[in-house]
Amino acid sequence: ERDFMKIYALMENISHDECLVCEHGLSLYIEADGKKILFDTGASENFAANAEKMGVDLKAVDFAAISHGHYDHGGGLAKFIEINDHAPIYISNKGFNQYYSGTDFNVSIPEGLEGNPRFVLTSEPIKLSDNITLLNCNDREAKYFADPYGLNKLVDGEFIPDDFLHEQYLIIEENGKRIVISGCSHKGILNIMEWLKPDILIGGFHFFRLTTEGEDAAILDKSAAILNEYGATYYTCHCTGTEQYEYLKAQMPKLNYIATGDVIEF
Repeated sequence: ERDFMKIYALMENISHDECLVCEHGLSLYIEADGKKILFDTGASENFAANAEKMGVDLKAVDFAAISHGHYDHGGGLAKFIEINDHAPIYISNKGFNQYYSGTDFNVSIPEGLEGNPRFVLTSEPIKLSDNITLLNCNDREAKYFADPYGLNKLVDGEFIPDDFLHEQYLIIEENGKRIVISGCSHKGILNIMEWLKPDILIGGFHFFRLTTEGEDAAILDKSAAILNEYGATYYTCHCTGTEQYEYLKAQMPKLNYIATGDVIEF
């Protein structure tokens, strides 16, 4: 009897369960390859309250990975460190830099955490278990333009469009399938699919700033057509946008949504 890989959405922008809190953020708990993994921590400690209600024991997590250096993915880190006393937390070596939406909204991970010995700062691909790898694809050429949508990094007092070198992806090989977990796909969902070619992709597409009309709709149409070509199954969420999801879903039979409280297994 094979073990099923399970993914619990501890936090996402919407909830299908009125007992659970939702917020603009993402946190997934994953059981795969005999490991218990936390991928992102939402924007606050709310993910932990949801975990308890969903029967997920955060104390038992073997390791955590933070997809990128934004507060809505790392905002609950202090709470996780308080609950779990041993799991290493893998974050990009650029994960604690200063990031902004525009020039006035600081979207960085909350201060005061950097330097904690639990953090493992990543730059190269790293094997977390026999069948689980964390990598950033920073050395790969982007075939498709990825709009930063006004997101910047602060370097020496200057705002520069973010190149998202702080973003990383989890690859899990399980039951003959290649599963990729992406937080926001800031480097471009089309690029990530081209680079990693998963059978299943779980994560945000970062389309929420696009409308479903005119030139924006044309971008969504083109993206849907390219994503369909891979034959992959998609579970999207968070920064895709619900209206954008509905628009894409009409063109993408293998597109699904994962909201707070949902559990999927393969």
